[in-house]
Amino acid sequence: MEVNEQTAIDHGLSKDEFKKINDLLKRKPNLTELAIFSAMWNEHCSYKSSRKHLKNLHTEGSQVIQGPGENAGVVDIGDDEAIVFKIESHNHPSFIEPYQGAATGVGGIMRDVFTMGARPIANLNSIHFGSTQNKKTKNLLRGVVKGIGGYGNCIGVPTIAGQTHFDESYNGNILVNAMTLGLVNKNKIFYSKAAGLNKPVIYVGSKTGRDGIHGASMASAVFDDKIEEKKPTVQVGDPFTEKLLLEACLELMKEDSIISIQDMGAAGLTSSSVEMASKGKLGIELDLSKVPCRETEMTPYEIMLSESQERMLIILENGKEDKAKEIFDKWNLDFAVIGKTTNTKNLELIFKNKKVAQIPIDFLAENAPMYDRKWKKSKLPQKIDYPKEIFKSLKLENCLIKILSNPNVCDKKWIWEQYDHTVMGDTIQKPGGDSGVVRVHGTNKAVAACVDSSAIYCFAHPLTGGKQVVSESWRNLISVGAKPIAITNCLNFGNPEKEKNMGEFVECVNGISEAAKYLNFPVVSGNVSFYNETKDKGIKPTPSIGGIGLIEDYKNMITMKLKKEDNIILVIGKTEGYLDQSIFSRTILLEKKGPPPEVNLFNEKNNGETILKLISKKLILSCHDVSVGGILTAVSKMCIKGKKGVKINPQINFLNKFSYFFAEDQGRYIIEIEKKNLDSVKKLLKENSVHFDEFGVVTKEKLQFKDELNISIVDLSKKYKSWLENYMAN
Repeated sequence: MEVNEQTAIDHGLSKDEFKKINDLLKRKPNLTELAIFSAMWNEHCSYKSSRKHLKNLHTEGSQVIQGPGENAGVVDIGDDEAIVFKIESHNHPSFIEPYQGAATGVGGIMRDVFTMGARPIANLNSIHFGSTQNKKTKNLLRGVVKGIGGYGNCIGVPTIAGQTHFDESYNGNILVNAMTLGLVNKNKIFYSKAAGLNKPVIYVGSKTGRDGIHGASMASAVFDDKIEEKKPTVQVGDPFTEKLLLEACLELMKEDSIISIQDMGAAGLTSSSVEMASKGKLGIELDLSKVPCRETEMTPYEIMLSESQERMLIILENGKEDKAKEIFDKWNLDFAVIGKTTNTKNLELIFKNKKVAQIPIDFLAENAPMYDRKWKKSKLPQKIDYPKEIFKSLKLENCLIKILSNPNVCDKKWIWEQYDHTVMGDTIQKPGGDSGVVRVHGTNKAVAACVDSSAIYCFAHPLTGGKQVVSESWRNLISVGAKPIAITNCLNFGNPEKEKNMGEFVECVNGISEAAKYLNFPVVSGNVSFYNETKDKGIKPTPSIGGIGLIEDYKNMITMKLKKEDNIILVIGKTEGYLDQSIFSRTILLEKKGPPPEVNLFNEKNNGETILKLISKKLILSCHDVSVGGILTAVSKMCIKGKKGVKINPQINFLNKFSYFFAEDQGRYIIEIEKKNLDSVKKLLKENSVHFDEFGVVTKEKLQFKDELNISIVDLSKKYKSWLENYMAN
């Protein structure tokens, strides 16, 4: 096949990029070489539109062992132990084929973690779907949830937390972001950097097939009417093989024979070989005739671009091949020596004794395009002036029920009950809380993890939204008694060639970085997903933040469920009554304009650290952060979880009850304390200059406020729990 400008365009390259390839090579590439360039230069692998701005992220911290640039981030949790973690997108494949797209997303992120020597201990996810009125939403949700559960459950890793959001902007592009945590000895971490000359390059795992070819390129393109034609680009996963691969790799890692290791994810053998060689400033020679293939007559083009799952590339010490083969044979996995490291600094491909490609590694990595795209700064919208008359016809109880039964607030048990969250026996806080929590096996330590996004706020003002989503992660960890350590991010945006979209990305990144730096909550890994767009309509900017924190003694873990009658409820943090962009404003008042709530990072840090002090002194019995839906929604969830009521203080000071109860001011928590400890708690709060309201008292069975709110927790629970179940049953 003749390679020309049109061929390059068909492979997702621009005219200028094709010219650059010709200039670099000083010749036309052949078809296999062009395919390799297309794989390595697409957004998914090269980060050509985002690299410039990702450098601005705050990535340093005292507990950071490995920041961005490796398969996953690594943080120190003491006692020579470390947590390896990352979140990554599998958006486009999941929209095309929801079960396999979601399943292979889970499989891929787990390989990123165990390729570094860590045993996966927990999975999380952040999933976004279109309007509940959209005819595709229900089936997409069902397929994605089944895929996540099907893969994670089979491999035996608990899914401990997650987040689900519905919005019409995802009608044409759903988001499936998967996150994994793994545990590793900090002195036995494995990296992808190649080293040494004439070292054997080893292929292990499943055979290579024709599934997933052009998967990375597809993930870097917008959708159109021909979306169904892209199904062959979706990978097919096998969790049982992944389990075997996991155990075989961890066994080999004990042998002191691995120089470097890399999973074959996006762009398959191409990206794994190039990245390993590039990091080590070496060349690599591969004999593609030796690659185990499950289909006949596969070409070099197909072998290099295949994204068949459950495969690894390993560089071994010389003389260790037989022992390694013995291990992989035992686990019934393919093992083949397919190449060697060289001093040429080239990627050289041999097939049937003929050289079929030769490309300098730097051309694929260092010299990959990096664009400084034009971007448009977002203006902070004007605040909405709500006339007093708008509240007169509203009834407090009706508003609360409507919010609790909203798809973005309601109980997501229908989703998480399909996931195995107790396998491995160390899950001590299951989905449905502020964060999932797993005990570090054999110790008193526990790791908390959560995942959050903030599309509504980011769409209104990306800089503020970026700060908010990091702060939300911070609060969710603190609410279970964990000291926040670090975050991973999955940045989901539309077409970066559009100034508005690019501006949303840049400002979100800046907001994330500002909050991460102030809170000492560094970004250690992540992923960028652009081109989430169909027929010129893109998603709302959706950065997903995965946060982890440490609980030194798991017995000090906090839950949100109310514990005992006559205990005192306090609201921690000042409530200004900020309604703009709140779910109350959007669903009750039908007002979608205005700026998001302000983020005061000093208050976030001060309030959060004070909560941790109270927990350390065993003064807090339950805790829940105030987020979507405001104070009354947060308290309602605590009531439902604990099967207790709350009598709200009738003397509580507010100008407007709706603004007070439903505002989404940031930096706030609801805490439950014993009456006998009230003075001690007040004293510590005042010493730390933390505002608080004496909100109410825990009661037996009702949520009450004057004569305006008097609802049983049983009825409240039904409203909260029934919406999603009913939706998926019809």
